[in-house]
Amino acid sequence: MKCHEKAPAKINLLLDVIRKREDGYHEVEMVMTMVDLADRLTLSELDGGEIRLTSSAGNIPLDGRNLVVQAAELIRQRYGVRKGVHIHLEKRIPVAAGLAGGSSDAAAALRGLNRLWRLGLSADDLRSLAAELGSDVPFCIAGGTAVARGRGELLTPIDNPLSAWVVLARPPIHVSTAAVYGRLKVDRIGRHPDLSAVLSAMARRDYRMLCGSLGNVLEDVTIRMHPEIGRLKETMLRLGADAALMSGSGPTVFGLTVRRTKAARIYNGLRGFCRDVTVVRMLPDPMPVGN
Repeated sequence: MKCHEKAPAKINLLLDVIRKREDGYHEVEMVMTMVDLADRLTLSELDGGEIRLTSSAGNIPLDGRNLVVQAAELIRQRYGVRKGVHIHLEKRIPVAAGLAGGSSDAAAALRGLNRLWRLGLSADDLRSLAAELGSDVPFCIAGGTAVARGRGELLTPIDNPLSAWVVLARPPIHVSTAAVYGRLKVDRIGRHPDLSAVLSAMARRDYRMLCGSLGNVLEDVTIRMHPEIGRLKETMLRLGADAALMSGSGPTVFGLTVRRTKAARIYNGLRGFCRDVTVVRMLPDPMPVGN
């Protein structure tokens, strides 16, 4: 038996850090939405107990360091599955880009294995497993658009959200999420983004208000480490993006526009500044999940 799963990337329309918790994690508030840039997983059942991962990408681990392998091992052990699986990962989301590619791959593996092994798990069951793998993985189970709180595992879907064209631009640098959070001084954050304004903009379907409410408290930290991210954001705005923001801990910057022609102009203008540029649409609605 074989099945296929799509693993879309996500962007953060809002990322706020409230405090550092006693368990060492950070308490966050985020608004996340998926975009139409996706990896694809093909899952094939194996008779033995082997978990085998292959990929079109040459720059990712294929062993237990990969979240896909961790997801397969977790669901197999938790539900006593004796079968093995070969998972082939067709990689299109850039690695370590602030787009949750690894988290989305892990979520897709959980969804796919639920179907492949006929486990009958619900979306809540899958999100519970996902929370053991990483902060962004629970959101990636169903995707769509949602508010994430806690470590990212407490999700509130946003119904009937706004959509737009998204220009993604990634400078050729590596950003360490751990290093960014390590340099973040929560008590020195000058201005926290306004979650209520983002939710109000969504409820009123006010695109201009949404563009004026985007925020990411990690952006200043990452830009101090990598000033080219700030220059990329300024260039995107100068080319006509209605709003621009760094996603996650970076380094990808996204720009929003409701007009496809403007998205094409921004894309063309950025190509001389940054090689890794993509135009996609938001995927505001959740994916089908569960038994």
